[in-house]
Amino acid sequence: MAHDKKIIVGNWKMNLNMHEASLYLLQLSKLVKVRRDVEVILAPTVMTLQSLSLQVNLRQFKLAAQNFFWRDHGSYTGEVSASQLRGVVQYALVGHSERRHIFNESDKDMRNKVAAAVRNGIKPILCVGETAWEHANGETKDVLHDQLIGGLANITSEELDQVIVAYEPVWAIGTGQNALPSDVTAAVKVIRKQIEHLYGAKSAEAIQILYGGSVTPDSAADYLSLAGVDGLLVGAASLEAHIFSSIIEKAHKGSSEAEED
Repeated sequence: MAHDKKIIVGNWKMNLNMHEASLYLLQLSKLVKVRRDVEVILAPTVMTLQSLSLQVNLRQFKLAAQNFFWRDHGSYTGEVSASQLRGVVQYALVGHSERRHIFNESDKDMRNKVAAAVRNGIKPILCVGETAWEHANGETKDVLHDQLIGGLANITSEELDQVIVAYEPVWAIGTGQNALPSDVTAAVKVIRKQIEHLYGAKSAEAIQILYGGSVTPDSAADYLSLAGVDGLLVGAASLEAHIFSSIIEKAHKGSSEAEED
């Protein structure tokens, strides 16, 4: 099933201060046309989220948190909860490989975060993907199984339509190493198969799956044209307004061409 909307997420990671973020948003809003067939989501640092939420035109862009803590309130110094992000963001990243591998977050953290986001009316974007070692040793399928089961354990089939999955092979993030189209389609198939196993065929068909990992304007159209890929999670290339807007434009062109076929 082809989804009627491509999703393009820009993950700014730990870049852009308040002033830079505000200027960037202004620049991007002049470059990007509002399209019915493309949902553009920006994930700035938590520091700039609130001011951007006052500046952003929500018809043009949605906002996402890069991270949050899974409890709604309490004695957790330095943390921000999903309930505090309500009304500020529409989406939230969960389990980005940098959270898993640099900050040692576990599948238990992921399932609690996915549930906390849904509970607070925020759509979680659950990131899954294998490391270079796991990839080389043919463990991709097992890793995706474990991360999906782990991340979705607290989600009912009714809630699953709030969830987006992003496949991001860890070995392709920020390394300039591109995942081959065959790698991506194989992984996306594994993800849908696992969702079917957990929630049934209808849910597997309906869930939106993004690809992330060193996406550039040159590779964007190729990834977007792959069967079962509903959008992109973009890192470095989302920090430059002209580059990011050209990726968004490719998503629109791809959708309109698909409609004409």
